[in-house]
Amino acid sequence: MSTTELPANHAELMDGVYRWQRHIYDLTRKYYLLGRDRLISGLDVPPGGTVLELGCGTGRNIILAARSFPGARFYGLDISAEMLETAGTAIAREGLSDRVMLARGDATEFEAKALFGRDSFDRVFVSYSLSMIPGWEKTVSAALATLAPGGSLHIVDFGQQEGLPDWFRTLLRGWLRKFHVTPREMLREVLESESRKIGATFRFRTLYRGYAWLAVVRPSS
Repeated sequence: MSTTELPANHAELMDGVYRWQRHIYDLTRKYYLLGRDRLISGLDVPPGGTVLELGCGTGRNIILAARSFPGARFYGLDISAEMLETAGTAIAREGLSDRVMLARGDATEFEAKALFGRDSFDRVFVSYSLSMIPGWEKTVSAALATLAPGGSLHIVDFGQQEGLPDWFRTLLRGWLRKFHVTPREMLREVLESESRKIGATFRFRTLYRGYAWLAVVRPSS
């Protein structure tokens, strides 16, 4: 999907949300986007492997992953031009421009070959983006469709705070709504369903009493 074909309403919404937020995003989100580093450490990228992040935002995760797996190549997709500007600057500052490629696109429907020059990736990960994407279920399907043989999909996002007090959940949900974030109650069910369709193994963990959910889907080779 080319930039001109992006769903204008959502792209404009995200640019509006992050036009100023992108400058302080990483400073503030580290306090409540929990489990991101655990996801990255569990990628276990093979030597010379390829990694795609859907909803790469400011580039924080892709930079950390590139440091952790120096032999791999990385690709980042985001619908927000504002976030990609920040990500590109950060990646260049870290000296990673030769190993990280960014593109603007819709994570629910994208053509990897057109955007990145390749059809598949050894690892695909999505960190706290499904809760912001309308039609997020399509993102799961699109991510699985781009996996190379032996590849895996890694997801971390807000859970349902099932082990936390009701007052905490109410406050958190109210805060998240200000940024158009909706924790996906059906995340586990959708991932299980998609895993069954393709005969994949599925691992799901709750973190911090349900504050976050972490999942790995690994299609059979």
